[in-house]
Amino acid sequence: MKISSNPKALLPIAVFLILYLGSGIYFEYISPAEDRMGFYVMSVVVAFGLALIVAFLQNRKLSFEEKIKVCARGIGDDNIVIMLFVFLMAGAFSGLAKQAGGASATANLLLDVVPDGFVIPGLFIVACLISMAMGTSVGTISVIVPIAAEVSASTNISLPILVASVVGGAMFGDNLSVISDTTIAATRTQGVEMKDKFKMNIKIALPAAAVTLIILIIYSFSQSNTHISDFDYNIWLAVPYFIVLILALIGLNVFLVLGIGIMLLGLIGTIAGTITFETAFTAMGDGTAGMFETMVVTILVASISALMKEYGGFEAILSFIRKHANSKRGGMLGICALTGMMDIATANNTVAIVIAAPIAKDISDEYGVEPKKVASLLDTCSCVFQGIIPYGAQLLVAAGICGISSMSIIPFLFYPFLLAICMIVSIVFDKS
Repeated sequence: MKISSNPKALLPIAVFLILYLGSGIYFEYISPAEDRMGFYVMSVVVAFGLALIVAFLQNRKLSFEEKIKVCARGIGDDNIVIMLFVFLMAGAFSGLAKQAGGASATANLLLDVVPDGFVIPGLFIVACLISMAMGTSVGTISVIVPIAAEVSASTNISLPILVASVVGGAMFGDNLSVISDTTIAATRTQGVEMKDKFKMNIKIALPAAAVTLIILIIYSFSQSNTHISDFDYNIWLAVPYFIVLILALIGLNVFLVLGIGIMLLGLIGTIAGTITFETAFTAMGDGTAGMFETMVVTILVASISALMKEYGGFEAILSFIRKHANSKRGGMLGICALTGMMDIATANNTVAIVIAAPIAKDISDEYGVEPKKVASLLDTCSCVFQGIIPYGAQLLVAAGICGISSMSIIPFLFYPFLLAICMIVSIVFDKS
């Protein structure tokens, strides 16, 4: 039976946006405090929980038991279940890598080979590689930005451009990494292989990265010769990251990739003496615990999305897009606009993807957009906006480490803006 369009079914999302975005704006700009980030005062889990309650209160034609069944079907979708399992493994890998010292060893190894006079583009490249290997832009920023601050303090190079180079590289890697939660969310919700999404994404991200690198090299020529201090590292602790990166690029199943990475980190970390049997399991537990909020949000959003779709909310969005986009390109632009709005509202690219993905899938079916293209657009668009909003975790963490304003970084964020241009060009000249 065809579901009728019902804009009122979108009320849960409106409630979420008012609660989360409203409290974020209030605590960040109206009533700020030095020891907190305004957009993290209200938990995204609480906001979505209240939105789910609103969804349950709607549509009295369905009983409470029937609504529970609708939620269960949404949560039990194959792609959602696989996504949750991958989140757990990615968390275990990240936690173990942090404890073993793999992240810092890899960063120091790469920075040690950066030639003099190539500091700014060098930091960009290092951030790209580290983020692809780690699968987290915030983690990469946390590792590399302190080094950027150290470089700025010992040279005449502007701190904001150094930090912006790191943020740009971190977003590049986050967008392409097969163990990034954004990649996992984008591919699993659309039912596509990670390698196929990677091939689609690299066509958009690589030109943006190349132009960014050229701009940074040109800028470097205007600076006096600089040198990054020598760093200590254990090359063997960096090996698991490079192996994970290679295995991921050749298209090995993500579960195998993460499983091999975890075993290698455990083995090498034990031999190197950076972890013990006890600390290894504790670190993996901490890593998976760090994924719990993302997993809970995924479950809540899957439930809300299932109810909104059942009530006719998705059909309302599709009807709106049909009125304003009567072509395949229009459908793709609609996906980008929807994802961008969700990221601006939630300040979380993974959450934005999870919210937009079900509707994007319907748009894909409606306009014949390839699922791998949809996954690419979801991930790329969310990375564009997440990389430039001043209240997102990436810029707030980077600014907080350096003691500067997140707004001062934005003018030098060449990569996210170029990525947006490349994404639009890929839509306009799409031949699929």
